[in-house]
Amino acid sequence: MTKRPIFIDISMPISAEIITDPPPLQPRISYVGHQEGAGHMLPFFPGLAVEDLPDGEGWAVEDISLTTHSGSHMDAPWHYHSTTDNGARRAPTIDEAPLDLFWRPGVKLDFRHFPDGYVATAADVEAELARIGHDLQPFDIVLVNTSAAAAYGGPDYVASGCGLGREATLYLTERGVQVVGTDAWSWDAPFIYTARRYAETGDPAIIWEGHKAGREQPYYQMEKLHNLESLPPHGFTVSCFPVKIAGAGAGWIRAVAMLEQEA
Repeated sequence: MTKRPIFIDISMPISAEIITDPPPLQPRISYVGHQEGAGHMLPFFPGLAVEDLPDGEGWAVEDISLTTHSGSHMDAPWHYHSTTDNGARRAPTIDEAPLDLFWRPGVKLDFRHFPDGYVATAADVEAELARIGHDLQPFDIVLVNTSAAAAYGGPDYVASGCGLGREATLYLTERGVQVVGTDAWSWDAPFIYTARRYAETGDPAIIWEGHKAGREQPYYQMEKLHNLESLPPHGFTVSCFPVKIAGAGAGWIRAVAMLEQEA
């Protein structure tokens, strides 16, 4: 019996229509259609007329204004802090990431039952790994399925989902995990909830604490993944190579999960 690969797209598109960022960070896309594109082609070929082109059509192109954190993307340790390994070295940028980290076995933690704004702990991670019967291995790519999945496409997406705090993040990285991902806007809890807790406690250590765990131990982090509910808890491979942007703290990805099925 032969096996055939099944590919599951776990990326969201870069879109100017779907709300996946706060307003200042929302992508902007201008579309140039085939008729307008025909006019753009003419200066490259002196003497060419629009009617000379098949159906009078040229190229369709898009002009995009976005950040390196638009759509599904990979954060590098440089995004979290200038140094890592407790200050021992400069944090790597996305173009310095080792490629072998981004094609590895995947494991999914189902945290959809946690309320929006909840900060998952090491005990939560450990309990979920026990529930799904997975013994965490170094270099596993750990994906977190949150309640933000159900909010995708609506106005509340950015404020939806749980986050992983410093303790939970270090639980993973201390066991050799170097790449993680979430279908929420951020690896940390939505800012609106953290701001409330900060107003109550005055403790700055809770701000961006999951990200800032990268100061202690470097790791790469995917945000705004999609369709994680379609994945099994484990038994799949993740491909998530980031775009190589010089000196950047993040790069866009087309994240794909691959399973094998008997043909």
